[in-house]
Amino acid sequence: MLDEIIASTRRRLDDLRARESELRALPAVGPRRDFESALGRGGRHVIAEFKRRSPSRGELAAGLEPAPTARQYAAGGASALSVLTEPDHFLGSPADLVAAREATNLPVLRKDFILEAVQIWEARAMGADAVLLIVALLGDAVLAELILEAKREGLAALVEVHDEDEVRRALEAGAGLVGVNNRDLTTFQVDLGTAERLAPRLEGVVRVAESSIASAADAARMWAVGFDAILVGESLLRSGDPGRLIAELKAAS
Repeated sequence: MLDEIIASTRRRLDDLRARESELRALPAVGPRRDFESALGRGGRHVIAEFKRRSPSRGELAAGLEPAPTARQYAAGGASALSVLTEPDHFLGSPADLVAAREATNLPVLRKDFILEAVQIWEARAMGADAVLLIVALLGDAVLAELILEAKREGLAALVEVHDEDEVRRALEAGAGLVGVNNRDLTTFQVDLGTAERLAPRLEGVVRVAESSIASAADAARMWAVGFDAILVGESLLRSGDPGRLIAELKAAS
């Protein structure tokens, strides 16, 4: 599945490279919102995610729309939004990110499979305040350059890791905002123990736990080992009352 996602991403890159000059010239959409500051250390922050589909779970809920969903997230106390823009496997689009951002004052993460700088320029043009960089997909030099490129464009970079070696690589590349994904990208299996195991290695950075956080008990495990934020998507979208669930996750102990 991951190979298929990357292959489709590379096909879209051909079009983006042809539009490189256009994308670089486009102005940012509105003033930048500080994604990293919104997740300040020592807090209990929820990054609430909008996505229409998951490759492992299928369509998440019928009739989902980004604007009303984002407003529910904000009302429930989310600190930031995450929006899937990958079209082929998650049914996302830049329009979803634009709509979610316009509906609230929260900073927005563009969640996609970013391989080249042109995708960062595209993210800035669509209004993203942060981008996801997945260590497993990038060589060391490219990772470091994309972190710098995001900074040059005024975007935060959430650098995603899955194991000890990727933590080392993220920190050496200059990551200041690190997300531990509890989902194995090759098997799609999830294990909260991944975040618990890696948390002590994340000194001096803003720490985000991602994937498989579905209940107050799950959130409590992440808070207990020192995470500053959790990124939650499927459980919110299926909950029927995402605002209430966000409040429960933040208060979990």
